[in-house]
Amino acid sequence: MSHAQASKLGNFSYGKIHRDLLGTLGVPSKAYIALILFCLALAGWGGIAWGYLIFTGMGVTGINNPVAWGSFITTFVFWVGIGHAGTLISAVLFLLRVPWRTAIFRAAEASTIFAVATAGIFPLIHMGRFWTVYYTLPYPNGRELWPNFRSPLVWDVIAISTYLTVSAIFFYIGLLPDIAAARDRAKPGLKKTVLLLLSLGWMGSFKQWKHYTAAYVLFAALATPLVVSVHSVVSWDFAMSDVPGWHTTIFAPYFVAGAILSGLAMVICILIPLRHVFKVKHIIRRYHLEGMAKLLVAVSIIVGYAYGVEFFIAWYAGNPFEVAIFKYRPTGDFAIQFWIMVVCNVIVPLLYLFKKVRTNLAGLFIVAVLVNVGMWFERYNIIVSSLSHEFMPHTWGLYSMTWVEWSILIGSFGLFFFLYLSFIKVLPAISVAEVKESMPHPLKEKH
Repeated sequence: MSHAQASKLGNFSYGKIHRDLLGTLGVPSKAYIALILFCLALAGWGGIAWGYLIFTGMGVTGINNPVAWGSFITTFVFWVGIGHAGTLISAVLFLLRVPWRTAIFRAAEASTIFAVATAGIFPLIHMGRFWTVYYTLPYPNGRELWPNFRSPLVWDVIAISTYLTVSAIFFYIGLLPDIAAARDRAKPGLKKTVLLLLSLGWMGSFKQWKHYTAAYVLFAALATPLVVSVHSVVSWDFAMSDVPGWHTTIFAPYFVAGAILSGLAMVICILIPLRHVFKVKHIIRRYHLEGMAKLLVAVSIIVGYAYGVEFFIAWYAGNPFEVAIFKYRPTGDFAIQFWIMVVCNVIVPLLYLFKKVRTNLAGLFIVAVLVNVGMWFERYNIIVSSLSHEFMPHTWGLYSMTWVEWSILIGSFGLFFFLYLSFIKVLPAISVAEVKESMPHPLKEKH
């Protein structure tokens, strides 16, 4: 890394970086406690709504025939997509040696773990009687039970559990030096004992660093294809069916691009308040956020291209059912949701092409929030519009969300941010080791 790139992190000593980053683990402020209680309250309200659904039945939702998939599967796909940015920023950009990932990849990795964990709840909610999930898992055949291994729903279980496992191990390996640093700083007690166990005897020796570096590169290479494979498998839940608007080969790259877009937007939404609350503006600089914004607008253009290709394929194939569904989406009963998707995912991100917007924190944050709104509506538009308007007119029907579904959706955001806020007070949300590594060497640069 050149001195010009390294100096983006600021002219600070190793000691100051060490103190500032580990200082984020100190006594929580009243504002932090109020925020985490608010997130817990939202998650609790979502839990109450889920309990009401269990005891009352799926009739309290808007799910019906023909729209058998509704907001729960929409939100499931949304949260799986949020989890893609962490692996992209951490693994792919690490292998490409992109300099601006250093100060932000840990925050992105954490969003992966908590987003995928949040997503895992929604198939259970969608089942209604969630305890029957045992019969759908691809466990070894026994008790006269034979899961259909050709089903994309079984592929989902395998792909997402693999992604979560590899991402969690990769996340934990990257945390080891920082866990040891927090261990050395902690006072004797339960916290120090837990950190001592989690640090796995890390002492920072040359041999440990050698094995650590080799393992980190190995898991980065292993996690990289998962960025593509996991959301491709999720897209096959749709593409393997014959529902108009779903049965297309473009779904795999289309879903992957959309997942990366929503994940990048969520990381920007997290980083901007994080750098302000913990006073680490000299570490997470506008330079890093601008790099994220440039990547987001590039992915947004790919997503916009995919939207256009969908309509072109429907027209070129000449299938009357495909033509009908793509006429229905922008003009039918769910036209508002369609145009929210287009505006938020294709037009709004183009504002990042202007330097004044992508270097302005308010502009960065507002655009990122709107992209996340648009990405949720993208999944809603794909699922609901196709199911409500399939082949035969006498089977058509509409769908609208009830208060139970809205409550569970809001509760999922509360759960995600509660888990995230809990994490950043237990372990460093910014990598101490990699930030130091990216700084100019004091002996070489006379810093």
